[in-house]
Amino acid sequence: MSKVMWKPGTFVYPIPAVMVTCGDMEKSNIITIAWTGIICSTPAKVYISVRPERYSYEIIKDTKEFVINLTTKDLAYQTDWCGVKSGKDVDKFKEMKLTKEKANFVSCPMIKESPVSIECKVTDVQDLGRTPHVYSGCFGNKCR
Repeated sequence: MSKVMWKPGTFVYPIPAVMVTCGDMEKSNIITIAWTGIICSTPAKVYISVRPERYSYEIIKDTKEFVINLTTKDLAYQTDWCGVKSGKDVDKFKEMKLTKEKANFVSCPMIKESPVSIECKVTDVQDLGRTPHVYSGCFGNKCR
């Protein structure tokens, strides 16, 4: 079988969809993010891409914190739903019956139902113009 050539584009599949939480225990939001990944092992750094027009963009910009909550098959519906609704219109935790859990290193909540929550503090922001802004974050207690 020969290789298939594709035109240049922005895809690497499969893309892991995660639920990113931001804000604080009182006023928080969940945004579904597909553009996320590892930047570096030492120091441990990850990234998320958030479009400036998204509700969570300003929250993360102001607080400089976020939590990446990994999803499971059981969280597929909630992950999809949180990706098509805006936090400015609905309380996603309440509507999806997800439980806020206090984080250890950041002010924003974790999702208790998530098997893995990665607490991050923003260390770098890359403005890519009209395309998503990239927030790089280090893991909670590893931040300097």
